[in-house]
Amino acid sequence: MLKDSTMWYASWFDTPYYHTLYKDRGHTEAREFMDNLTHYLSLEKGEKILDLACGKGRHSIYLNSLGYDVTGVDLSKNSIEYASKYENETLKFRVHDMCKPYSEKFSAVFNLFTSFGYFDKEEDNLSTIKAIKSDLNEHGFGVIDFMNVDYVIANLVPEERKESNGIVFDIKRYVQDGYIFKEIRFRDRNEDFFFTERVKAITLNDFQEYFEKANVDLLDVFGDYRLQKFHTQTSPRLILIFK
Repeated sequence: MLKDSTMWYASWFDTPYYHTLYKDRGHTEAREFMDNLTHYLSLEKGEKILDLACGKGRHSIYLNSLGYDVTGVDLSKNSIEYASKYENETLKFRVHDMCKPYSEKFSAVFNLFTSFGYFDKEEDNLSTIKAIKSDLNEHGFGVIDFMNVDYVIANLVPEERKESNGIVFDIKRYVQDGYIFKEIRFRDRNEDFFFTERVKAITLNDFQEYFEKANVDLLDVFGDYRLQKFHTQTSPRLILIFK
């Protein structure tokens, strides 16, 4: 049985099975979110955007199609290799640890789809926010799109079975020690696999504490991809705009 590593995200995100399980993620919803977000931030064509933890680059590619100069970075070499097929003069992909500052300045840094809070070291959460701040130009905005943990915990589905590309994934979810866990078990080619996703249950108050320590100004908070007002009990997302 293949076990996940200590840095679970480094192993799980780099497998083809991760993308198999999540292949049905809503591209239409993602595009509408990018439309709403870039309009809200008044970003002009040609401005530089950093897509932090970009995965296979679905947000980066769409943002580039809107006319932005986009850099997508991710820790997963396999994801970056895949995304690099879409590179052009104003779209590039690089392997990069988001806990560390990048070598350029941007008009916006986007950290999307709960690509935060999965570090082994608590200090890496704060380091990432500090890195985002340092990556912004004088007028730049940081955006973190995180889950609303209160809503997620209240609506947690403990067990689920999902089939994708002929593989049956058995999924178990639970909350423990301040983290939301998802255990994923499946069998492929006569081999059993087991991976665990673990994301820190970070609330709005927790983020505000991070921002204070990082000397970051929180400008606005939204609760969904249509950028509606955030409500603790009913909003599916926690979208933070800061600089």
